Amino acid sequence: MTPRPVSANRRAALAAGAGIVFGALAFGGTPAATQAIETVAAKIGEVDDDIRRFCSNIADAARDRRYALQQAELEKLQQDIDKRIAALEEKRAEYQDWLTRRNDFLAKAEGNLVEIYSRMRPDAAAERLAEVNVELAAGILMKLQARQAGIILNEMDSKAAATLTGIMASAARRQDPT
Repeated sequence: MTPRPVSANRRAALAAGAGIVFGALAFGGTPAATQAIETVAAKIGEVDDDIRRFCSNIADAARDRRYALQQAELEKLQQDIDKRIAALEEKRAEYQDWLTRRNDFLAKAEGNLVEIYSRMRPDAAAERLAEVNVELAAGILMKLQARQAGIILNEMDSKAAATLTGIMASAARRQDPT
């Protein structure tokens, strides 16, 4: 609640009244002093009534403003929640995409392709796998028996073997490696 501006006349009356009250207290209870005190008390009562009327006149407006501010705060909080939900949905879609890519990656090595590489000589298989797509090569190696895959990796160039091992390790994780 903002205070109502006090007019110059009222200020002067209040100051004079305060001076009279102080004088009456300092000099005793003479009839003039008592009358002055009563006059000042009446003026203070009038000012008090004015303040009460002013406050009651603006009470509804103040309440409406308070409700408007609360509504604005609630709308801001709702927007923040909506942003967070959108971010979570985006992250969920990202994880779903990662899972789909992982499953597609493992499906590439399905079928007879794994059987073919399992029957090849390790040096020939290493040479052929070094030439194909690294994801396909890693998928094939993951489908082979561990012993066969190890022998083939041993026959490969160390950089190619390291790349394939990194891809296989990432694909074997149950969670997103990023």
